[in-house]
Amino acid sequence: MRWMFLAALLLPTLAFAQLRVSPSPNITIAGRVRSAGTPIPFSQVTLYVAGKETGSGHQAIASTTADANGLFAMRIAARAGTSYVYYAVADGPLPRIRLATVIGTELTGSVLTINERSTIATAFAMARFINGTGIGGKSPGLQNASAIVRNLVNVPTGDVAPMLATAPNGTATSSMAMFNSLANCLAGAVRGLDAGALFLVARPPGGPTPTNTLDAAINIAHNSWRLPNALFEVSTITEPYLPALLEAPVTWALSLKYVGNGHEFDGPGAPAFDAQGNAWINNNYGFRSDHSRPTCGGRLVSKLTPTGQDFPGAPYNGAPAGVDGAGFGICLDPQGRVWLGNFGFFGNTCPCEFAPPANSASLLSAAGEPISPSTGFTQGCIAAPQGTVSDQTGSIWFANTCGGSVTRYANGNPNTNWVFDLTTNTLAAPDDCPLTTAIKPFGVAIDHAGNGWVSLNRDDSAVLISPSGQWLAQSQPNSLIKAPMGIAIDSIGDVWVANSGIVDVPCVTCDNSDEFSYGPLLPDLTKASVTKLSSTGAFLGNFAGGGIYIPWGICVDGDDNVWVANFGGQRVSAFHGDTGEPIAPQGFHSDALVRNTAVTIDPSGNVWLANNWLTQPPQTNPGGDGMVVFIGIASPVKTPLLGPVRKP
Repeated sequence: MRWMFLAALLLPTLAFAQLRVSPSPNITIAGRVRSAGTPIPFSQVTLYVAGKETGSGHQAIASTTADANGLFAMRIAARAGTSYVYYAVADGPLPRIRLATVIGTELTGSVLTINERSTIATAFAMARFINGTGIGGKSPGLQNASAIVRNLVNVPTGDVAPMLATAPNGTATSSMAMFNSLANCLAGAVRGLDAGALFLVARPPGGPTPTNTLDAAINIAHNSWRLPNALFEVSTITEPYLPALLEAPVTWALSLKYVGNGHEFDGPGAPAFDAQGNAWINNNYGFRSDHSRPTCGGRLVSKLTPTGQDFPGAPYNGAPAGVDGAGFGICLDPQGRVWLGNFGFFGNTCPCEFAPPANSASLLSAAGEPISPSTGFTQGCIAAPQGTVSDQTGSIWFANTCGGSVTRYANGNPNTNWVFDLTTNTLAAPDDCPLTTAIKPFGVAIDHAGNGWVSLNRDDSAVLISPSGQWLAQSQPNSLIKAPMGIAIDSIGDVWVANSGIVDVPCVTCDNSDEFSYGPLLPDLTKASVTKLSSTGAFLGNFAGGGIYIPWGICVDGDDNVWVANFGGQRVSAFHGDTGEPIAPQGFHSDALVRNTAVTIDPSGNVWLANNWLTQPPQTNPGGDGMVVFIGIASPVKTPLLGPVRKP
């Protein structure tokens, strides 16, 4: 720790930052600037506090010059509270060298290593909050993103962080090698080995060529799909960081896999975010590490922090609330309570006496405590619900996939409900439960007026229903909707439908459980697409490409770009909301993905995908094993989602 000792000796020569804050103990920030193991001497190191607006409002609060060994130290008065995000930028000694790291919200005992790895971690985790040396944004997304930096890099040492370095990441996926290769791209430029090659490849479409390594890293994070082969060649110029990639990736988007405690996820269906950016996640199946063993309906409800760890007290036992084989349906209401639709999934060898009844919804408090009874709420003809959403008033909508109807609990009260019969497009009579599998409503999305758009999987259409249960509109026959699954609404009210092109959602009992098998489910690329409708159902376009495979879940980010989970192909597809053009020509790929159902975006712009089924799924237990999160590739959204997408 010689460098820490030398840094301490420098303290008397350093200027103290003058801060207009309440008196606080002075805190020492010490560190080193390096390129891998080589010191970078005489860098100008500046400590900043991030601003409150995207990429702006930041303030420099201290500065010093590193010594000949790249060591530095400075003392500041910390600001009270944990809403402030601190970061450091090292400039020079040559203009092309600009490196950075993010300390986060806590300064106490801060020791930093600023190197190429820390710079890549900063550029990717803070991608939606950084502009040059300026970082800023809304809470909680900014603070959560600063914590995610530590999932990628060990801030004190500059090494790969434990989350990225070990299972289920580490050598189990290509993410760590990609991270090191990205750091190697910067290392070549820092060391003067054809910096021009990096800057040329990192030039954004229609933008200026970067002139320093931090700007290059930011551009790559924003355009990770661009010129993957050329960037790979740059990454091999020098390779001080290992292990590195052996071939070019599809895109350079960084992803992490989260599995909670390692024995809770089995067929995660969908995530739903609370106001702090924590992810609530349901499970199709009861956890089994051996997938040849029979499994029945999942009863655990997971809650992960924004950085992927189990929230204190999670996962929660949902059995007392009637959770049993929940599918695609999970949401939060305005009170922060968690609603789940119990579709009734189970492995095909589950004993019939333990098979879920598939006729209920469950409700947990924000603390994970059961509110619904052990049978769940069965009022309102609940029948194998999939899509489960809250509107702006806290009324809960259920797509009864195997009942041919939609149920709405007014203000979250199960006893104040209506049931919309999709065979007649009218409200069903009280206690007269529709029961048909000819339509199969699947996804639900709420518009600005509180109306519900519902995708009809077997009817190849989408229908609009008012809060009072009136039929308002339906997609036109020429809308090219085919076997739709998820549905979403953008900020201007346009409707986006994920057309699987092939999936027929199963409706099973214990006697016909083999029908849960989707078979090989090879994509029909002539029908796999995304359809855009107006707020009144007029056809606005149909879009494909972008690596689209078997579209399932769909969501919209804060810039109205559209994200699609694919049930196969190990990729998430993305489309520009205005033109429908793919953002990444082949989608954003990760070898951590299997078969994915839902896609959702958190307040930091991270894209979460549910690893729902294994690639080769044994029907005794086909469930996948966790969440895969692409870091910083989307525009942040306000959570929980109540109606159309909103910016933070």
